[in-house]
Amino acid sequence: MRSFAALRTTEIGSEGMTAAMEVFTTKLESVLLIKPPTVFEDFRGHYIETYNRNAYFTAGIPIDFIQDDISVSHRHVLRGIHGDSTTWKLISCLQGSFYLVVVNNDPNSSQYREWAAFTLSDSNRLQILVPPNFGNGHLVMSERAIFHYKQSTEYDRASTTAPANSRFCGTIRH
Repeated sequence: MRSFAALRTTEIGSEGMTAAMEVFTTKLESVLLIKPPTVFEDFRGHYIETYNRNAYFTAGIPIDFIQDDISVSHRHVLRGIHGDSTTWKLISCLQGSFYLVVVNNDPNSSQYREWAAFTLSDSNRLQILVPPNFGNGHLVMSERAIFHYKQSTEYDRASTTAPANSRFCGTIRH
């Protein structure tokens, strides 16, 4: 497992605009909470750089992402815990909001089966870095949410694992 002991806020620059990327550790080893900078904002709206390889490497996150995926769901959809043993994921919310749960699925870890939860939204613009051997699942809290994640490996359905209780995926009705 990678160590993130050297984490720090990193100044990035893009076409003359500069902002700070904030990186925070969480209670789960190697799971990070990241706040990308708002690079430019005015009366028309804002421009956000969601990923800059150099900035992430400088911040101590030297992971090459090779695939991006998007999942669109409506309110109360629950996407169950899933993950694999090789893929790093950088998760964010492009529209709406969802409640994200990350769980350590590594039986060799002292934090095995420990979990943490985060609310990600288009307004807080937070990202969660999920390491291999961790699972993630989410519940959509807004009318519609766009779940975005970068992956360090190509998706391989055969290598994806889910805990036995994954049958609880679906739509929550009340």
